[in-house]
Amino acid sequence: MNWGQRGAGPRVVGRTTSVKAVLRAFAFCLAFSALWIAQQTPVQAQQFTLSTITVEGNLRVGDAAILTRAGIAPGQTVSAAELNAAFQRLVDSGLFEDVDFAPSGNSLRITVVEFPTINRISFEGNRRIDDEALAAAINSNERRVFNPAQAERDAELIADAYATEGRLSARVTPTIIRRSDNRVDLVFEIFEGDNIEIERLSFVGNRAYSDRRLRRVLDTKQAGFFRAFVRADTLIEDRIEFDRQLLRDFYQSRGYVDFRVNSVNAQLAEERDGYFLVFNVQEGQQFRFGEITVTSNVPGADADLYREIARIRPGVVYSPSLVENDIARMERQALRDGVDFLRVEPRVTRDDRNLALNIEYVLTRGPRVFVERIDIEGNTTTLDQVIRRQFRSVEGDPFNPREIREAAERIRALGYFETAEVNAREGSTPDQVVVDVDVEEAPTGSFGFGASFSNNDGLGFVIRFAEENFLGRGQRLSINVSTAEDSERYGIAFQEPAFLGRDLTFGLRAELAETDSSFTTYDTERILLQPSLTFPVGESSTLQLRYTIEQSEMTARETPENGVVIGNEIAVGEQTSSSIGYQFTYDTRIGGLDPNSGYLLQFSQDFAGLGGDSQYIQTIARAIGETKVFNEEVTLRASLEGGALTWSDGTNRAVDRFLNNTNIIRGFEPGGIGPRDLSVSGEDPLGGNLYLAARFEAEFPLGLPEEYGITGGVFYDVGNFWDLSDVNTAGGTIVGEGGSFRHVIGFAVLWNTPVGPLRFNFTEAIRKEDFDRDQSFELTLSTTF
Repeated sequence: MNWGQRGAGPRVVGRTTSVKAVLRAFAFCLAFSALWIAQQTPVQAQQFTLSTITVEGNLRVGDAAILTRAGIAPGQTVSAAELNAAFQRLVDSGLFEDVDFAPSGNSLRITVVEFPTINRISFEGNRRIDDEALAAAINSNERRVFNPAQAERDAELIADAYATEGRLSARVTPTIIRRSDNRVDLVFEIFEGDNIEIERLSFVGNRAYSDRRLRRVLDTKQAGFFRAFVRADTLIEDRIEFDRQLLRDFYQSRGYVDFRVNSVNAQLAEERDGYFLVFNVQEGQQFRFGEITVTSNVPGADADLYREIARIRPGVVYSPSLVENDIARMERQALRDGVDFLRVEPRVTRDDRNLALNIEYVLTRGPRVFVERIDIEGNTTTLDQVIRRQFRSVEGDPFNPREIREAAERIRALGYFETAEVNAREGSTPDQVVVDVDVEEAPTGSFGFGASFSNNDGLGFVIRFAEENFLGRGQRLSINVSTAEDSERYGIAFQEPAFLGRDLTFGLRAELAETDSSFTTYDTERILLQPSLTFPVGESSTLQLRYTIEQSEMTARETPENGVVIGNEIAVGEQTSSSIGYQFTYDTRIGGLDPNSGYLLQFSQDFAGLGGDSQYIQTIARAIGETKVFNEEVTLRASLEGGALTWSDGTNRAVDRFLNNTNIIRGFEPGGIGPRDLSVSGEDPLGGNLYLAARFEAEFPLGLPEEYGITGGVFYDVGNFWDLSDVNTAGGTIVGEGGSFRHVIGFAVLWNTPVGPLRFNFTEAIRKEDFDRDQSFELTLSTTF
């Protein structure tokens, strides 16, 4: 594929001589010298001695340096051919604008015109790339000797920079303007041209997956409605090569082991303003895992034990990552068993008849090689210890190439570095290995100013500061300020991912929240402080232990009038709760056996009563499942969650109980279902000590061009909030205490815009109570800019 090259030769403007004319003068001098030598035929056959050599015209380069470059010296005997070669060496040195050899008898006069010094480098016509970025891309420098060939190369570098931005028609012309004292200004005249978009991105040979699905895999995108914001729709060679690898990884992780990209063709449109990009692919057949066996050649390594460790089962769609995960588990088990230098070699046997791949894990003894040391370079901010703790092995441990590769991936996954290269080399002895880590720091701090909108909270603004590598220690610090018409929230969060040098995450969260919601007759204020410790208890599971101290208060407004129950709770005043709790999470959505399916299980409890004004147990359980069907075109989600609040002492208030919001059951206002006090016009929602909700949703394409980022969805929600045990309801007109399950159906339009995700929910409550407050339309927007 021809990607095109741009750039033009240097020229001179004003009262100067064209550099092209200078080059023609070089050729004329060379021809004249060759003619002079040709006329000296009787002399050519003889050797002669140059008794004197004089150099004229040089200001910066000394006589001795010129003679050294030419390769001749006074008193040296040379032939005419050698003299011509000396002349050519000076011409090719790139130091002189003009060179002249004038031999006379046994003497030689060399006259040179040195290239001028670059006085100033400037760029004209550039708007898309600023001067600083262009200056960093070129090799010419001010106060250095001007070199026409280097100027040509710099023009190509500038054109390449524009090509990376998708402006393949950019042209760059280097121009010189002569100044006094043999100085020149070097000007790069730039014609940026237009962005050449990818008008259409298509595939040939794909049967299992549609063009729409494969486009989502690629980093390259089609030009779409938001072309001014999205810059991934330009033709860039490096990006195309990256897309090839993305396609291979996508297919191989789904069992297509014979997949390959035959070619990538880019055809320029007739208007020359866009490309049609076509990936020609060959999918092959999908393979699944066949028989899984383990054999051991290592004493002390029981093959049956290691077979139980393997999680792959016959019939599962083949994926190389699953094999890698099994090997990593077995090698970790070997370390626990004290079997050093164990290596697991996967041997794959194809069963083309059954479209299966039989895997035999062979346990062998690897070479006795140890880690001598780990050298880290390039980290100017990040401490060495942050990088070192990504390695499971330290100096003196047995060397495991797989573990080193995994450590490299963990270092890259930190997000602290632009590049991270990890390589092993031989150490001081053949049985020692030095691991070299070479990194390049990347910015890790961010400051965001954003906006949000919902028809529940109104228009709001968000200010966020985050530092992912605080003080170079790998710690995370974030400060958030969120303000909306009906609520304000201020928060700070800190996280130490390697507390006490272990795989233990320490977190600290502090929040201040105030609400004056139009859906209630009272305002609230909360202050929360929560330290926590989180650690893994399995490959896909974590356990969090936390302590929470919270101070909250309900305050009355002048209007509307509060109900009896809410009035009693407001009269209690400020309340403090002190609790310890835990949360267990099991998540297979990342790293599970199926790349298209996964589920989340979560269970948490908080026990209040360690001081404070309240004693209660709050329990919440949640299960979420997701899968993709119809060749991954449709995403199905289902969730089930519920909670129970068991009160022992203190005042059970509405701010402590469970209240509905659109994250639980859609189609109703906040607190729109559940027990309610009808004793006043405000009809305050009271919440419930118990709740149960289920959500089912399908997301699918609407047939619109995928570059618009618009998809559709249908959903069905069912749930209920009930129970007011331990609540003083005397004097109130309470409805819904026993509760009934509400049912909602809806249609959603999801628009993933460059300024944030938009979601439009259109709902209909097909079963509700007369006192419920439903909501048939909901719009949410969140963005950072």
